[in-house]
Amino acid sequence: MNGAWEKRQHSTVDPAALSLKIHYHDPTVLRKLTERIGSQLKQLPPDRPIAVVCVGTDRSTGDSLGPLVGSLLSREPNPKFELYGTLDEPVHAMNLNDTLLRIKGASRNPFVIAVDACLGQVSSVGCIQFGLGPVHPGAGVNKELPPVGDIHITGIVNVGGFMEYFVLQNTRLNLVMKMSDVIAQSILDSIRSARTESIPFALPE
Repeated sequence: MNGAWEKRQHSTVDPAALSLKIHYHDPTVLRKLTERIGSQLKQLPPDRPIAVVCVGTDRSTGDSLGPLVGSLLSREPNPKFELYGTLDEPVHAMNLNDTLLRIKGASRNPFVIAVDACLGQVSSVGCIQFGLGPVHPGAGVNKELPPVGDIHITGIVNVGGFMEYFVLQNTRLNLVMKMSDVIAQSILDSIRSARTESIPFALPE
C-alpha cells in the first residue's frame, strides 16, 4: 500500500485552508480540533468504516505519542472505529507495512485517521497539527516509510534539526501525555458525533 493514500487524494479543496496548528493548552484546542476532524468524518457514507492508526513506539518517550493516543482510544466501551497502534501493540517502522496490509484486508476502503509525533521549531513544541492527506512517518529521523492516512494529526513533541533520535528519547513524558489526552478526546468526540444515529421523535397521534 505504499503511496496508496497519495494516489487517493482527488479533492479540489485546498488542504492548507483546512489545516490547523494549535497549542495543546490553548483553551479552544479541543473544540477546534474536534471540529476539523468532524468536518471530514461527516462527509463519509454511514457504512464507510473509520480506522485510526497511531504510529510510534513505547521505546522512545517522544515517539510514544501515537501509542499513548491508541491506548486511550482502546478504553472506548463501544468503539465506532477500528484501532491500530497501542502501547501493548505499537505500530512502528518494523511492522507498518504489514499493518497497512491488515487494514486493507480487514475492511473495504476505510477512512484512515493517522496519528504520529513529529519534531519542529522551538516555538512550535507543544502544538498539535491537523491536515488533509497522509502523514509521512519517519520523515523527522530520515526514514522512508509508506504514507498513512486520509487525514492526519501530529503532535510536535520536541525540537528538530539535530540528533533527532536523542531528542525524541529525551522528550518530557508529561508533555507527550497531555498532548495525547487532547488528541484522543478530539478523535472520540468527532467520531461519536459523526456516527451517532439520530432518533426520530414520535409524533402524537
